[in-house]
Amino acid sequence: MLRTVRTAVVRRLRRRSRSVRRWPEPWQVVAIARPPGEVLPEGVWPEPLRRLDGAIQVELRSPPDGRRTELAARPVTQPAPTGLAAHLIGDEPQLAVRHALWQAKQLAESGELPPTGRDR
Repeated sequence: MLRTVRTAVVRRLRRRSRSVRRWPEPWQVVAIARPPGEVLPEGVWPEPLRRLDGAIQVELRSPPDGRRTELAARPVTQPAPTGLAAHLIGDEPQLAVRHALWQAKQLAESGELPPTGRDR
C-alpha cells in the first residue's frame, strides 16, 4: 500500500515539474523602414522597450539590403522579472512585448506615438 502511494506521488511530481518547465518564448519581430543608425540613434533602445528592461530580450537585425531594420523581442522566462518590469509584463507577456515593439516602430518611423482612444 505504501509503495503504491509513493509511486503515485512520484508520478504526480514528475508530471507537475514537466508542466512548469518552459521553453523560451518565440521572438516577436517588427520591420522598421529605417536603417539601424536611425532606429538606435545613440545606441539606446527606444523608450517603450526600455520600460520592459530586465523582462525582455531584444535583438537588432539588419537585413542585407540595409534599407530597413528588424527589431526582435521576447519575454525572459528564467529568472522571472522583478519590480516594475514584472508589473508591466503582467499576465500576458507576449501581448506586452508586441505592444512595446509596435510603439518602438511608430516612434522610429514617425517620431511620435498616435493617440489612443483613452488619450482623447
